Amino acid sequence: MGTTNILITGANGQLGHEMRNVLEGDQRFHAIYTDVDGDDIVTLDILDEDSIEQMLVDNSIDVIVNCAAYTAVDAAEDNELNAALLNGIAVGLLARAAKRHNARMVHISTDYVFNGKGCLPYTEEMPTNPQSVYGRTKLDGENLLLDTLGDDAIILRTAWLYSPYGKNFVKTMLALGKDKPALKVVFDQVGSPTCARDLANAIVTVMSAEQWHGGIYHFSNEGVISWYDFTLAIHRLAGITTCDVQPCHSDEFPAKAHRPAYSVLDKTKFKTTFGVTVPYWLDSLATTLKQL
Repeated sequence: MGTTNILITGANGQLGHEMRNVLEGDQRFHAIYTDVDGDDIVTLDILDEDSIEQMLVDNSIDVIVNCAAYTAVDAAEDNELNAALLNGIAVGLLARAAKRHNARMVHISTDYVFNGKGCLPYTEEMPTNPQSVYGRTKLDGENLLLDTLGDDAIILRTAWLYSPYGKNFVKTMLALGKDKPALKVVFDQVGSPTCARDLANAIVTVMSAEQWHGGIYHFSNEGVISWYDFTLAIHRLAGITTCDVQPCHSDEFPAKAHRPAYSVLDKTKFKTTFGVTVPYWLDSLATTLKQL
């Protein structure tokens, strides 16, 4: 089996950085890392169809891994066009280019495609009903991708992503815990954190499987917690003892975008299809905090 040529978009983001880490030295793959601002990687505008086309032709791309997204959930409420372009239109352009060149695509989506009003873990077959611009535009991207590529597409929905890179909840709570004597954190939103390194490994798993298993899958770390519980764990593992963290209701922190109250993803399909176990959230958090 020869080397698989992969194009990774959004390579300067949290997940993109972890893709660079997990693929380093992996002889099965030759990766082209791209982002809108090249810096130390290749510059690619995923809203420019000609540029995408050239990239696929020049590098004989077999698989596109789309890690790019507009993820500023509150800002999206005031910037629907930008969110729609990056989360929807760009996904369609990448998919069309992949179709023309017989390439496949792995795309990252979100728990926000659900309304968050349930009380049982969401399976891939459950009806979607996004409650925010971010969720709606991410669902639009899913639909454009599946309409174009069908079984040549794999969608991984994830939630509560964090890493040593960029801005995320873990790094914010570490900073606040060191600076503030007290914090209030919501306890009425529950879900499963996802370590970006684990998600990157999941992407490698689907690309290296003996056969391609197209479709939608859910991936987050195992376990269920609230943001309040997550914060307590972050502070405890980091040795922060000077910040008094108290639980509060979501309505004490009104936000522009609706947050799902319940966004636990059922990972049974992913684990069964690819024959893997998924790390427990606390173990992955501990590993990430050591890196930080």
